[in-house]
Amino acid sequence: MKDLYTVMKFTIKDMIKRKSFVISTLIILVLILVGFNIPNILKSIKGEDVGEKLLIIDSKNVFEGTLQTLKEANLEFEVEIENKDISYDEIKEKIENEEIESAIIIEPQDKNIKIRYIVKNSNMMQNVPENIVNTINTLYSNLQINKLGLTQQQLEQITPNFEFSLEQTEEQKASGNIFAMMLLSIVLFYAIYFCAYQVSSSITTEKTSKIMETLVTSTTPRTIVLGKTIGIGVVGLVQMVLIVGTALISAKAFLEPELINSVLDVSNITPYLGVITVLYFILGYFAYALLYALTGSTVSKPEDIQSANTPVAILAVIGFYFSYFTMMNPTSELNVFASMFPISSPFCMPFRIMMGLASTTDVILSIAILVVTILIIAQVAIKIYSSAILNYGTKMSFKDIIKVYKDKNN
Repeated sequence: MKDLYTVMKFTIKDMIKRKSFVISTLIILVLILVGFNIPNILKSIKGEDVGEKLLIIDSKNVFEGTLQTLKEANLEFEVEIENKDISYDEIKEKIENEEIESAIIIEPQDKNIKIRYIVKNSNMMQNVPENIVNTINTLYSNLQINKLGLTQQQLEQITPNFEFSLEQTEEQKASGNIFAMMLLSIVLFYAIYFCAYQVSSSITTEKTSKIMETLVTSTTPRTIVLGKTIGIGVVGLVQMVLIVGTALISAKAFLEPELINSVLDVSNITPYLGVITVLYFILGYFAYALLYALTGSTVSKPEDIQSANTPVAILAVIGFYFSYFTMMNPTSELNVFASMFPISSPFCMPFRIMMGLASTTDVILSIAILVVTILIIAQVAIKIYSSAILNYGTKMSFKDIIKVYKDKNN
């Protein structure tokens, strides 16, 4: 136990002292602070502008003065109404002088009303803003209905209030904001992947500097594997908590509450979810870190790390995307399988818990499968690590790794 603690302590100090770790962490924290401040920065640059300035010209008084109500409507435009003729050249000059950003000219024809939308630049996808179109249609319809002198009952029959609801036949229902859940899955993937990757990098670096020889003579390979894995995991967990904590505090401090609730919907984030997320981070990290410890011990040059780690990286990406894409249909059997399958469960099960889809039995079964998988990986990784750690020759091939494992079993 003392040797394990010594290796852990050495690994933690080594990780914290690395300039790359410190600089990358600071950059991430600064980006989070700046990112959550973007709305405030844009607001300070633009001032307290209501929005884009839009000039509406109704020279023929088609709307009989009702367009004035657009000034108070929530259209994200600063609307200006004119009931006199303004030529196209005058409008063009106003746009070029930045007095307005766009203009609408209302021109009555024989049977139709033509709406000309004028902007400085347009693209193939641009058209008259939908909220303006809907509001103008509603204003004109109400104007004509009022001229007919209909009673209130007749008006209600013409324009009924439709109530739409979405229902499903399956008993199990998902709830929560899909954006927040996908964000949680992405954060978990990157936290687990990059922390686990550091294990192989650390092992290869120490082999190059001959530190590994000292460690091997001082303690057992099993202690080295577990000590380095736990040490880097502790640093990664602290880094993840720091980043997520900074993001939550920044969101609370710099963003409007309405925006946070509409985009993230943190109502489903509970202490239970927090504990489970940390647990799956730890277990997922151990699974991938032990695999990376294996690949890191098979190379003796830092430039060979990437190629040696490729199979594990592919496995991690497959697990993540398997989890990510099954989120589109969270009640499907495929998503249930992804929450149990050990390479994808660390990214998927917290998401299912957040949506209220995972029972206690599901969570226990998923954790049990993941723990058994970790024990199997640890047994294989430590056996191969014990033999490959002092290999200073060329990178070991897959056949060499299998041969070493079989030899260790004999």
